[in-house]
Amino acid sequence: MKSLFILNDPPYGTERTYNGMRMATNQYKKDETAEVTVFLMADAVLTAKAGQNTPNGYYNLERMLKVLLKKGGRVLLCGSCMDARGLKEEELLEGCERSTLDALTEASMETKKVFVF
Repeated sequence: MKSLFILNDPPYGTERTYNGMRMATNQYKKDETAEVTVFLMADAVLTAKAGQNTPNGYYNLERMLKVLLKKGGRVLLCGSCMDARGLKEEELLEGCERSTLDALTEASMETKKVFVF
C-alpha cells in the first residue's frame, strides 16, 4: 500500500513529528512491501538536518529517518520552507530530497492514504 505522511511541526518541542514518524516506520512492520513517502513542511523540514545530538534516552528523529530510508521510504522536503529557515541541501541527511508543492500534490494524488501531522 502507498501512504503519504505530511509532517508540519518542528522535530522537537512537540511530539507530533515524532508520532508521525513512528506511524510511518511502523507501516513496514505491518507490510514489508509498503511504499511510504514522508513530506516535511514548515518547521518539520528541520527534522532532516544531519548531525542531531539528543540526550541519551530521548528519541532522535535523524535515526528514525535513517530507518525509513533504509527500508525504501522517501523523504521529501518543501523547498520554500527550507529557504525560509535557511536550511541548505548540503545540511540534509543523506537520502532526503528537496522538493516542491507540485511533487506533494502528485504524491497525494497517487497514494492510497494521506496522514497529516
